[in-house]
Amino acid sequence: MQNLAITYRTLLSVTNVLNSQRSRQSLFRAITEQLANVIRWERAGVTVYDLESDAFRFYAVETNLPKVVLRSDAMIPHAHSAVGWVYDHQRVHVRPHLQEERLFIEDESYLQEGLGRMINIPMMVQDACLGTLNIGSVEAGPPDPDDVDFLKQVATQIGFAIAHVNAYEEINCLREQLARENLYLTDELKATQDFGIVVGRSRAFEDVLRLARQAAPTTATVMITGETGTGKEVLARAIHEKSLRRERAFVRLNCAALPSGLIESELFGHERGAFTGADQRRIGRFELADGGTLFLDEIGELPLEAQAKLLRVLQDGLVDRVGGTKPVPVDVRVIAATNADLPAAIRDGRFRSDLYYRLNVFPIHMPPLRERPEDIPILARHFLRVHAQRLKRSCEDFDASAMERLVRYAWPGNVRELENIVERGLILCQERLLSLDSLMMSSPASPESSARRTLQDEERHHILRALTLLDWRIEGSGGAAEQLGLAPSTLRSRLNKLGIRRPSRT
Repeated sequence: MQNLAITYRTLLSVTNVLNSQRSRQSLFRAITEQLANVIRWERAGVTVYDLESDAFRFYAVETNLPKVVLRSDAMIPHAHSAVGWVYDHQRVHVRPHLQEERLFIEDESYLQEGLGRMINIPMMVQDACLGTLNIGSVEAGPPDPDDVDFLKQVATQIGFAIAHVNAYEEINCLREQLARENLYLTDELKATQDFGIVVGRSRAFEDVLRLARQAAPTTATVMITGETGTGKEVLARAIHEKSLRRERAFVRLNCAALPSGLIESELFGHERGAFTGADQRRIGRFELADGGTLFLDEIGELPLEAQAKLLRVLQDGLVDRVGGTKPVPVDVRVIAATNADLPAAIRDGRFRSDLYYRLNVFPIHMPPLRERPEDIPILARHFLRVHAQRLKRSCEDFDASAMERLVRYAWPGNVRELENIVERGLILCQERLLSLDSLMMSSPASPESSARRTLQDEERHHILRALTLLDWRIEGSGGAAEQLGLAPSTLRSRLNKLGIRRPSRT
């Protein structure tokens, strides 16, 4: 063994090199390089204990042997192993004559590799053992005691270096998650002007808001149904903002927007090398939404294989990354949305019934715009204010014919179509009042929606449209009663029977 001064210089050099590493790969490479300056060896390895599997993983293995049996990333059980004994007793264990005596399960592999001696040293950090440093030699016989003492000091420095790298990687992981959350939140702000779609005073929409307010403080899974463009996503966002998870991310995924081969990676993430092109680990939307809310739009388009994995996450709170070896626990509230008939999809074998019942815990149906005509002026004026400011237009309101067109229109595209038409009109508007060309609103109502409407629905819609256009003036010349050919008392009776009431003013 070297003299004392050289020994400490070597230890200082090893310590400095180890503590300068910031990744496991570079650390383990540095370990094997530095061990060559300490002692002669044919096999050098570091094993780290994994609590979940109750086993030890070789995080670094270097050999100068013609035959290798125990390779990098091999798992060694805790029970009946040398590394397990060293971990439990926190003491060095030396087998000087492997050819003559093999005490532990890994010794047979060392014998096949041609080793004569094995030294296992605990890596201690603040009275806790992280794992072991393992030095094997072809030469048999007891090692130099000074060499063993020095290896104990080196093992301690390796333990501290591993702890530092683990902390550094954890900090990096948290920093990356925060960066991803910020990116998502920035995108969300760009994608949404505000909660404009959650605007309305109709009874149908007040019922929706009442249900949303009841669901928000809970952790219940919510299923929002409704036609395209009714504002399902914005309602989901409003539920999140009123929940106890509002300080964490609201993450969205359109299940119909990605190819089936990528949807699992987007939802659950993937490990490096899981498939061609996976050059680095990717965190999925579930992990990104940990502690927050995940909004799954178009849930009816989710492939069956992904449905099975989603069901497991909802049941167990565990995410399996594509190519991963162990599940990742997550705490996520799921809000799903669909415009599809999921019971019909279940009958056709396109959607799992068990997943449907897991998602349909608290259903909320978003009514189409044609069923809430009294909300059209409120929504239209809201969008007018928002987009006039953004487009730098001085337009203040709609002219009478424009508002009449808006109220009389069937709105197959619902609120989204209304916003688009208002924005389109503003782009062309140079006056104080916005007028709308009839060509802008030429889409007929869908045959399916017309077929579903009863005679009472038609009557209700007809009365609401008249009241909305006349600012809810019932009596007098030009009032709604006169326009509808009814006595004012008769009209009021019909309003009570149909559950129509004047919405509160915004």
